[in-house]
Amino acid sequence: MAYRISGLSPDVFRFLHGLDDAALDAHGVKRLRVDKTPGYPDRITLTDAPVGQSVLLLNYEHQPAPTPYRSRHAIFVLEGAEAAFDEHDVLPEVMRTRILSLRGFDADGWLKDADVAQGDEVEPTILRLFANPSIAYIHVHYAKHGCYAARVDRA
Repeated sequence: MAYRISGLSPDVFRFLHGLDDAALDAHGVKRLRVDKTPGYPDRITLTDAPVGQSVLLLNYEHQPAPTPYRSRHAIFVLEGAEAAFDEHDVLPEVMRTRILSLRGFDADGWLKDADVAQGDEVEPTILRLFANPSIAYIHVHYAKHGCYAARVDRA
Protein backbone atom coordinates (compact mmCIF):
# COMPACT_ATOMS: atom_id res chain seq x y z
CA MET A 1 0.00 0.00 0.00
CA ALA A 2 1.39 3.36 -1.01
CA TYR A 3 1.34 6.44 1.21
CA ARG A 4 2.11 10.13 0.79
CA ILE A 5 3.67 12.39 3.42
CA SER A 6 3.23 16.11 3.00
CA GLY A 7 4.59 19.14 4.81
CA LEU A 8 2.59 22.29 5.31
CA SER A 9 2.21 24.74 2.46
CA PRO A 10 4.68 27.64 2.73
CA ASP A 11 1.95 29.94 1.38
CA VAL A 12 0.15 29.82 4.74
CA PHE A 13 3.12 31.40 6.53
CA ARG A 14 4.66 33.63 3.84
CA PHE A 15 3.03 36.81 5.20
CA LEU A 16 5.04 36.36 8.42
CA HIS A 17 8.46 36.33 6.74
CA GLY A 18 10.51 39.39 7.55
CA LEU A 19 8.05 40.95 10.00
CA ASP A 20 9.65 42.69 12.97
CA ASP A 21 9.24 41.26 16.48
CA ALA A 22 6.34 43.59 17.36
CA ALA A 23 4.38 42.55 14.27
CA LEU A 24 5.10 38.88 14.91
CA ASP A 25 3.99 39.32 18.53
CA ALA A 26 0.68 40.73 17.31
CA HIS A 27 0.15 37.39 15.53
CA GLY A 28 1.27 35.35 18.55
CA VAL A 29 4.47 34.31 16.75
CA LYS A 30 8.06 34.28 18.00
CA ARG A 31 11.19 34.26 15.82
CA LEU A 32 14.02 32.05 17.10
CA ARG A 33 17.56 31.56 15.86
CA VAL A 34 18.42 27.88 15.45
CA ASP A 35 21.26 27.07 17.83
CA LYS A 36 21.45 23.28 17.49
CA THR A 37 20.49 20.49 15.20
CA PRO A 38 18.49 18.40 15.62
CA GLY A 39 16.18 20.60 17.59
CA TYR A 40 13.90 22.69 15.40
CA PRO A 41 11.94 20.42 13.02
CA ASP A 42 10.45 22.48 10.20
CA ARG A 43 6.87 21.51 9.30
CA ILE A 44 7.18 22.71 5.70
CA THR A 45 10.34 20.97 4.44
CA LEU A 46 10.21 18.21 7.09
CA THR A 47 13.88 18.71 7.87
CA ASP A 48 15.71 19.92 10.94
CA ALA A 49 16.32 23.64 10.47
CA PRO A 50 20.03 24.43 10.00
CA VAL A 51 22.01 26.19 12.73
CA GLY A 52 21.98 29.95 12.24
CA GLN A 53 18.64 30.05 10.37
CA SER A 54 15.47 31.67 11.70
CA VAL A 55 12.39 29.68 12.55
CA LEU A 56 8.99 30.95 13.52
CA LEU A 57 7.32 29.37 16.53
CA LEU A 58 3.56 29.62 16.24
CA ASN A 59 0.31 27.94 17.11
CA TYR A 60 -1.21 26.01 14.21
CA GLU A 61 -4.56 24.24 13.85
CA HIS A 62 -3.61 20.94 12.26
CA GLN A 63 -6.89 19.15 12.96
CA PRO A 64 -9.78 21.49 12.05
CA ALA A 65 -12.43 18.75 11.96
CA PRO A 66 -15.51 19.71 14.01
CA THR A 67 -15.10 16.79 16.43
CA PRO A 68 -13.72 16.48 19.97
CA TYR A 69 -10.38 15.72 18.24
CA ARG A 70 -10.10 19.23 16.81
CA SER A 71 -6.58 20.31 17.71
CA ARG A 72 -3.90 22.97 17.50
CA HIS A 73 -0.42 23.17 18.98
CA ALA A 74 2.95 24.87 18.67
CA ILE A 75 5.06 24.22 15.56
CA PHE A 76 8.25 25.55 14.00
CA VAL A 77 8.37 26.74 10.40
CA LEU A 78 11.61 27.70 8.68
CA GLU A 79 11.43 31.37 7.78
CA GLY A 80 11.77 31.64 4.02
CA ALA A 81 10.99 27.98 3.26
CA GLU A 82 9.64 27.82 -0.29
CA ALA A 83 8.82 24.19 -1.04
CA ALA A 84 6.86 21.71 1.03
CA PHE A 85 7.96 18.11 1.42
CA ASP A 86 5.63 15.97 -0.70
CA GLU A 87 6.79 12.41 -1.32
CA HIS A 88 5.30 8.98 -1.87
CA ASP A 89 6.60 6.07 0.22
CA VAL A 90 9.47 8.19 1.62
CA LEU A 91 9.86 8.79 5.33
CA PRO A 92 11.80 12.02 5.96
CA GLU A 93 14.90 11.72 8.14
CA VAL A 94 13.43 14.14 10.71
CA MET A 95 10.74 11.53 11.38
CA ARG A 96 13.17 8.60 11.53
CA THR A 97 15.14 10.03 14.44
CA ARG A 98 12.32 10.84 16.87
CA ILE A 99 9.64 8.95 18.76
CA LEU A 100 6.40 9.54 16.89
CA SER A 101 2.75 9.30 17.76
CA LEU A 102 0.65 8.27 14.76
CA ARG A 103 -3.08 8.95 14.88
CA GLY A 104 -5.43 7.50 12.27
CA PHE A 105 -8.60 9.47 11.51
CA ASP A 106 -11.63 8.71 9.37
CA ALA A 107 -12.85 11.13 6.69
CA ASP A 108 -14.96 13.00 9.25
CA GLY A 109 -12.05 13.57 11.64
CA TRP A 110 -12.86 10.88 14.19
CA LEU A 111 -9.90 9.05 15.73
CA LYS A 112 -10.00 5.36 14.78
CA ASP A 113 -6.61 4.05 15.92
CA ALA A 114 -3.26 5.28 17.19
CA ASP A 115 0.20 3.99 17.98
CA VAL A 116 3.73 5.09 18.87
CA ALA A 117 6.74 4.20 16.72
CA GLN A 118 10.36 5.10 16.12
CA GLY A 119 12.90 4.52 13.37
CA ASP A 120 12.30 1.38 11.33
CA GLU A 121 8.92 0.84 13.08
CA VAL A 122 7.32 3.97 11.59
CA GLU A 123 6.61 2.75 8.07
CA PRO A 124 5.10 -0.59 9.19
CA THR A 125 2.92 1.36 11.63
CA ILE A 126 1.68 3.63 8.82
CA LEU A 127 0.86 0.57 6.70
CA ARG A 128 -0.86 -1.19 9.61
CA LEU A 129 -3.04 1.86 10.29
CA PHE A 130 -3.97 2.16 6.62
CA ALA A 131 -4.93 -1.53 6.57
CA ASN A 132 -8.03 -0.31 8.39
CA PRO A 133 -10.26 0.92 5.53
CA SER A 134 -11.99 3.45 7.79
CA ILE A 135 -8.74 5.39 8.27
CA ALA A 136 -8.58 8.19 5.69
CA TYR A 137 -5.44 9.96 6.93
CA ILE A 138 -2.83 9.88 9.67
CA HIS A 139 -1.50 12.75 11.70
CA VAL A 140 2.06 12.29 12.90
CA HIS A 141 3.18 14.05 16.08
CA TYR A 142 6.57 14.28 17.76
CA ALA A 143 5.71 12.27 20.86
CA LYS A 144 7.91 14.02 23.43
CA HIS A 145 6.54 17.53 22.91
CA GLY A 146 3.25 16.48 21.32
CA CYS A 147 3.71 18.81 18.36
CA TYR A 148 2.13 18.10 15.00
CA ALA A 149 4.75 16.87 12.50
CA ALA A 150 3.04 15.99 9.21
CA ARG A 151 0.07 14.42 7.50
CA VAL A 152 0.09 11.02 5.81
CA ASP A 153 -2.49 10.15 3.17
CA ARG A 154 -3.13 7.09 1.07
CA ALA A 155 -1.33 7.47 -2.26
